[in-house]
Formats: sequence, structure tokens, C-alpha cells
Amino acid sequence: MTHTSAPAGGPRPGSRRRARTRGRGSTFRRVVLPVLLVVVLAAGGTAWWLYRGLDGNLKDSAVDLDKALGDEKNRPRRAAEAGDALNLLLLGSDSRAGANAAPDGGSAAGARSDTALLVHIARGRTEAVAVSIPRDTLVTRPECTKSDGTVVPSARRVMFNSVYAQVGSACTVKTVEQMSDVRVDHLVEVDFAGFKGIVDAIGGVTVRLERPITSGLRLDAGEHRLDGDEALKFVRTRHGYGDGSDLGRIELQQKFLGALLAEIKRQDLLGSPAKLYRIADRLTESLTTDSELASLTALAEFGQSVEGIDPAAMDTVMLPVEYDRADPNRVVAVEPSASLLWEAIRTDAEIPESVRRSPARG
Repeated sequence: MTHTSAPAGGPRPGSRRRARTRGRGSTFRRVVLPVLLVVVLAAGGTAWWLYRGLDGNLKDSAVDLDKALGDEKNRPRRAAEAGDALNLLLLGSDSRAGANAAPDGGSAAGARSDTALLVHIARGRTEAVAVSIPRDTLVTRPECTKSDGTVVPSARRVMFNSVYAQVGSACTVKTVEQMSDVRVDHLVEVDFAGFKGIVDAIGGVTVRLERPITSGLRLDAGEHRLDGDEALKFVRTRHGYGDGSDLGRIELQQKFLGALLAEIKRQDLLGSPAKLYRIADRLTESLTTDSELASLTALAEFGQSVEGIDPAAMDTVMLPVEYDRADPNRVVAVEPSASLLWEAIRTDAEIPESVRRSPARG
């Protein structure tokens, strides 16, 4: 794994990575900021037992990627031109159990990952781009080993999010590496139930919709103040918004994360240690990382290494997909656009404009 200390070297000469829509472009910072709040809390003279509690939340659920992914020679190699760039797989998980139980009273067995972003932090650590991978994308799952030692054979044309449900986050990392030939340095998984607790702890989050949600959580276009339960429904919404596909869900999840960050900043939580600790405790309980990031100290080092990233320089791109001809309820990666995108991530190059428009979005 790559060490996350501050980078040697500055921004890339002539870099022209574009900031698209700011609401989507700052996805990475929206997720990292709460983690950095945990770091600030730990560094602010909080009693050792509080620090130990938060630190234990992280260590208890850590994933040892080196052990899980096996032989180093079978993993992608880092391109020389990528320098000190880092790649982080961010998963939003939803177990539909306990605090994650379906809000409508229904139930669904097994864990899911309804959000997946491969976040590329460019060399010099002043820019980043996040690639959204739609959950309905058909992929080839590599052979993986479960935590109990059970070997799960490779399979073709499986839904991307089924990899997490059936085998877990380490196999999701392996799948992303296989489909992209991009080395994943770190894993960060956030349980959606954690969002519910955070939203309630800060008294709600205000979101703005340009178009209504017409089924499930019914909301008109305009501003809405969501509590924890409503926020959980919001990030799960698929049917009744846009074309009812996973692409609309991605849009809503990105919108919610942006609103959450705005609320945290608006309330100036750094000035309220008690409220900040409650949020930090809930966040770390719902946060799973690879073993190298599984401590407040490691998160602090990681945060320091990316503090030069300006939200205005952020970029978010969706993996170019089109509806599958055999199953219109699924999507497949579009070539050569997908390969061009992965090559740009792998070599730390500018994202080609030609890959930004996904055929499935029309």
C-alpha cells in the first residue's frame, strides 16, 4: 500500500483538470470533511478515553487488503507517470438490517453497496477526480475469498453491487482493479445508517430538488428539510425520480452529500465539541477502512496529505455506460470510452472530454 504522508512535489505543470458542476465535483471533500472533523476533535485536547473510543471504532472493522487480495504480482502496477497519486475506493453500504432496516417496513437480506466512487487524488495532491460506478453495471467478478475462507469462483455478467453483497468490500476492490487496471490504495466504506445518525445529531439537512420525487419519499421540486429517516429514504430513492434508473439515485446521493457538508459548515461544528464528538462517534462507528487508515492518526496523516485540494478543482465523472441489449435494466461499460477514462486515471492524465457523456444519460 502507498504511504499517505504529505507529498513530495507540487502541482503538475500545465494541469487543466476541469471543475464541472461544483455540487457534484466536491463529492470527495464532502465525505472527507467529516473524517477531518474527527481528526480535529482528537487533536483538540479531548480526553484519552474519548480518543481511544473513536480509534477503537475504526480498528474493530478494518479490512486488511494486502491479506485479502493476495499475491502482489496479480495486482495492477502503479504507472511511473502517476508519481505520488493515490486511488481510494469509496463505498456507501446499506445492510438493510438493524439501523439500516428498510424505512417502509420491508426487509432484504444481505448487505449492499449502492454507491461506489473510485477517487483519484492527482500527484501533488492538489486535485482530485471521482469516478462513479453505477451499481447496475454488468461486470466480471474475479475469484475471491470470503473472510471465512470460502473461495467464490469468478463469474461473468454480474451486477457490480452484487459483488459486495455476495463476497464483501475486498472483492469489490479486486473487481475494480480487474475492470480498470487501476491500483486501489485505500478503501473507505460508509454505512448509510451513519448518515441517519449524523443528520439527526445536527438537527436535519436541507436539500433542494430541481424536479420532484413521485414515489416512495414523495417530495415536490424545491427545498426540503430532511430528518434522519427521510435522509435515509432520500439516498435510497430510485423509482419516481428521473428515469427511475440507478443514474438518478447517484445524482440524489451526490446532492445529499453536498447538502450535508453545507449544513456542517453552516453550524460551525468545530465550535461545539460536544456535538462534534457525537457526530464523530456515529461516523467512526459507521466507517470501515483498510487497515492502513484504521486509526485517527492515520486519518490525520491522510487528511494532511490532501489538504491542498480546492473544492473548485474537484471533478466527478460517471463511468461511460449504455443500457445492455440483452437486459435493458442493466448497463454495460462503453468502449473505447471506458478504457480511455481508466487510462487517464491510471496515468494521472487529464480526463478526455469525449468520455464525459454517458450514452445511458442521453
